[in-house]
Amino acid sequence: MNGTNRASIKPGLRVAIVLKKDQRSGKRTEGVVKEILTKSQHHPHGIKVRLTSGEVGRVKEIIKG
Repeated sequence: MNGTNRASIKPGLRVAIVLKKDQRSGKRTEGVVKEILTKSQHHPHGIKVRLTSGEVGRVKEIIKG
């Protein structure tokens, strides 16, 4: 699952995000969603979230299990 739709992302969900500093390389950081920062229902580059670790980035993948 990808992270372009806000409805599919909820706090507590495990996701893989790309941090601003890693956008060129595409390096992903895994973590648990603390809050959703994007207000619109859809974003082509991924919904922006803050993880419980405090890191902010766009969701690239929702991790199952």
